[in-house]
Amino acid sequence: MAWTRQYDGDEPQRINKWLGQSGVCSRREAEGLIAEGLVSIDGETVLDAGRKILTGQTLTLSDRAEASLASSISIILHKPAGYVSGQPEPGKLPAARLLIAENRVGDGTIPGRDAVPPIGRLDEDSRGLLLMSTDGVVAKAVIGPESDLEKEYLVRVRGDITEDKLTWLRHGLELDGRKLKPARVTQMEPNRLRFILKEGRNRQIRRMCELVDLGVSDLWRIRVGPLNLTGLNEGQWRALTTEERTRLVGG
Repeated sequence: MAWTRQYDGDEPQRINKWLGQSGVCSRREAEGLIAEGLVSIDGETVLDAGRKILTGQTLTLSDRAEASLASSISIILHKPAGYVSGQPEPGKLPAARLLIAENRVGDGTIPGRDAVPPIGRLDEDSRGLLLMSTDGVVAKAVIGPESDLEKEYLVRVRGDITEDKLTWLRHGLELDGRKLKPARVTQMEPNRLRFILKEGRNRQIRRMCELVDLGVSDLWRIRVGPLNLTGLNEGQWRALTTEERTRLVGG
């Protein structure tokens, strides 16, 4: 059944912008669908990429448009330590090597090697949730400049944890001359911390801990926004569901 939604905004809005904000597709993808005649408003095919939709009008994507958008692949992988997220140097193991039938949980297309890029990094010596996707809207929601998604980590450290160190970790540190966003950091056990961040600077948590004389012995990402590792053992992967994508991109 074709995707249909009534526009309820107060002001007219360009179709590509509205579709992008709704999490249906990127603006560029919307322009491509319009160019192919796959978008209609109140039954009239839209051919002008600059067309605006008015309050109360209904936009419909054809079945072919939906099939085109559905061809994007998004995967949640429980990455073990020892694998690199992206293109590896010689002798390194790429996380994409784990995307095989034996490691799949549930249904989902098995992508070709290197066919699905990682969305954000997870260091070689870290483990946990790695999102991989060819979907530009998903990528923007997770690592785009306006992304506000939380990323949650459980971190085992070496060294003494004090209230002063926790205060510095939560607010006040700088990396590469730039102030970090406030972080939620709580102590769970004598040597384990929970970090919740809204940014993802290079090796951020490890470098933050170094600044307060703590060493990281294990770093495990357990959540990205609404996504978690439920049902996935280390090395296993599954396809992102339609409902999860909608929650992720805020549609």
